[in-house]
Amino acid sequence: MGYFRSGMLVLSVCAFIGAAYAEEKDITVPRVPGDQRAAAKAMKNPIAKTPENIAKGKAIFEGKGTCFNCHGLSGKGDGPAGAILNPTPRNFTNPKFHKLRTDGEMFWVIKNGSAGTGMVPLIGTAVTEEEAWYAITYERTFDGKQ
Repeated sequence: MGYFRSGMLVLSVCAFIGAAYAEEKDITVPRVPGDQRAAAKAMKNPIAKTPENIAKGKAIFEGKGTCFNCHGLSGKGDGPAGAILNPTPRNFTNPKFHKLRTDGEMFWVIKNGSAGTGMVPLIGTAVTEEEAWYAITYERTFDGKQ
C-alpha cells in the first residue's frame, strides 16, 4: 500500500509541475504540414450545425472520442490528462483559434495526430471519420466562451 501512495504522490506532483510550466502551443502555427495544408483547408465539414448534430458531437467529445480527457469538458484544454502535457491541449474557447483553423485542419489533426504534442491519431482507433466531423461541429460551439 505504501508504494501505491508514493506513486500517487509522485504522479500528483508531476501533474502539478507539468501544469505550472505547460502552455498552449502558438495557435498561429498550423499543425498540418505545409505540403498537406491546402488539401486539409479545402475539406468541408459534411455535418450541418443543427442542435441534434451538436448534441451528437458533444456525446462523442465527452464519450467514446475521449476528447474531454485532454481538452476538458469546457474545451479550455484543462482536462485531467491534459494537465501533464506540454504543450497543453488546444483551448477551443479561444476565438483566435476558430478564426485561424478550418474544420478540415481540425479533421486532419484528429486523423493524423500532431507531432510534438500529446495529440495522437484518433480516427480508426477511437472514432470514425463521421464521428470526428460531429465532434468538430461540437468543438466549434466553444468559440468565445473563455
